[in-house]
Parts: sequence; C-alpha cells; structure tokens
Amino acid sequence: MMGLKRMDWYIMKKFLSTFFLSLLLIIGIVIIFDISEKIDDFVQKEAPLNEIIFDYYVNFVPYFMNMYSPIFVFLTVIFFTSKMTSDSEIIAILSNGISYHRMMVPYILTAGIIALLSLGLSLWVIPKANDTRVAFEQKYIPRTKVKNGRDIHYKLENNKFVYMESFSTWNNTAYNFTLEQITDDHMVSKLSAESAQWDSTRGCWKLKNYIIRDYGEGLQDHIRSGRQLDTTLSLTVDDFYRNKYTIERLDLDDLNALIDTQLMRGDANVKDAQSEKHRRFSMPFSAFILTIIGVALSTKKRRGGIGVNVAAGIALGFSYILFMQFSDMFVMTDTLPPSIAIWLPNMLYIVIAGILYILAPK
Repeated sequence: MMGLKRMDWYIMKKFLSTFFLSLLLIIGIVIIFDISEKIDDFVQKEAPLNEIIFDYYVNFVPYFMNMYSPIFVFLTVIFFTSKMTSDSEIIAILSNGISYHRMMVPYILTAGIIALLSLGLSLWVIPKANDTRVAFEQKYIPRTKVKNGRDIHYKLENNKFVYMESFSTWNNTAYNFTLEQITDDHMVSKLSAESAQWDSTRGCWKLKNYIIRDYGEGLQDHIRSGRQLDTTLSLTVDDFYRNKYTIERLDLDDLNALIDTQLMRGDANVKDAQSEKHRRFSMPFSAFILTIIGVALSTKKRRGGIGVNVAAGIALGFSYILFMQFSDMFVMTDTLPPSIAIWLPNMLYIVIAGILYILAPK
C-alpha cells in the first residue's frame, strides 16, 4: 500500500465500509425471511436450535455473501460514489489535477481485495461450509429425490467400459450390467449380469446371474457363469448421486480430481463440475468489471440525484445476475462449453465497462 494518498484511503474506506454494512443488513433480512420459510420443516423434523444456528445459518452466510457479492459490489460503488458526486467531492478531486484514471486506482485496489476474499471463500471456505450446510438440509429440509438413470456409460481405468440399461436409486441397483475390457482396440473380456447391486458394507458390487467371456486367439474363448459374483470397481454408488449440491462441497483439489475422473469416464455430468470450477473464478473477477461500470455511471450529476444512479445500478446489476443464470442454461442444453458459457457475462460486461469508462471522463 506504499504510495497511496489520503484520497485513496478515503475512497477505499468508504468502499469497504459501505460494502460490508450493506451485506450485514441484507443478510439479516434474508435470514429472517429464510427462517419464516423453513420454520415448519425445522419444527416438523425437530431440528435442534444449535444445529439450526451453527450448522445451517453460520455456514449459509458465506455462501450467500459470495453468491450475491457482484451485485453488492455494484450497488456499493453506485451508492457511495453517487453521494460523493452529489456532494461535489468528485469534482474537487478532479479539480486538484488528479486524472480520472488516477482516481480509479483506489476503486480497483478495493475491488481486488474483495475479489481475493471472494476467491478464497469460493475455493476453500465455502466448500467446507457447504459440506455442513448441505448435510443439514438433506437431514431436515426435504428436496426432490434423485431420479433413476437410463442408458449409462462409464469409462474406467485400464480401458474398462461399463454400461447399464438403468440404475435405480431406490435399491442402488444397476440392471442389464455390462463390463468390457478392451486392449489395443480388441475386446479382451466381457462380463454381463442381470443386475449389479451396491453393497455398502463391503464397498463392492454384487452381480446376479452373470456371464464372463474371455476372448482368446481364434475361437479359443473361455466362458464362465454363475448366480452371484462380488466385484470391486473404481465406480461407486456415490457417482450416481452426485449433483450440484455434492459438487458445491468439493474444494478445488477434489473438484479437479472429479473433473479428471469424469473426463476419463466420458461422463456427461462433467459439465456440472466444470461449470462450478469456472464459476468460482468468474464470480470474483466480476468485482473489477462491475466496479468500473459503477464508477462510470456515478461520477456525473444527473437530474433526480442519487436515486437515478441507484435505480440504474439495480437494473444493470440484476441483468448481470440474470445473464449468469442464462449461462447455466447454455451449458445444460450443450449450446456452449462451460469455459465459454460461464465467462460469457463477464465478457459482455467488460465490453460495456470499457465503453462507459472511455465515455465517463467526457
């Protein structure tokens, strides 16, 4: 922080104090509404008060803060900068020979602090908090059950390929199960079973009415069959229950490991994990973009005063959040890969920020 002037500290202090104060106020309101919505579930399931406070709401706060930090950053900049403009503080700063670009330095530095805080929360703090929060929700707050899957394909290690016609979450059983091993583009063996049920106590699959065919050279094939066979695979029942809630509980290392595994298996659900990873980096980066837009919109006096700027900020901020939701739809419909879809709002708004920043000094 060497070389910062009194003006820099003044703006940074206003930025941070307004940002955290607005967060505290909104979080308090959100918690009140959330309690009123979920109070019936808490009472019906007899959730202990200490678990409600420490397992759910203490871990809900960082999750909420990070999810809506872009709009809080935007509204914060709009509000206090508009107030400075209304009080002629911006004019005084520029009249003292400080350029518009130099005035942006404390804004960018503060946005960097918030972005680093958000990044740290996204990569390490929130996954651990989500682990406790999601476990509480699964225990006390009913959710839609996982649907059965059909025509499931997985690639395992050592060129093993798994296929199952369907998987039932009711009894953790795969039906019409097939395991093929291929070496040098040739099938080495094929295991077919009427069903494969997950045994949670032994951590293996119980195959019923199985047939194993080992392919040899020429017509020298070896066929074995039986009523039941226990086999261990790098595929567990957890792979069938993994959704956005379980992905949110993974830190960066575990998330990268999951992506590598799903890519190796050819799992279509890899896009959910990839989206989560890109979102954890794109959200903090948005602090810089929205800060620039907020300053550009707020450093000119307008008829109607602060209210006009705040209204414009709310509209633009919510349009950003809405666009982020559309980016998820692009991934779900396979319109765009996660690496592009999740960053698309930032790419669009950085163009808007650039245009407004160029026009603002004029």
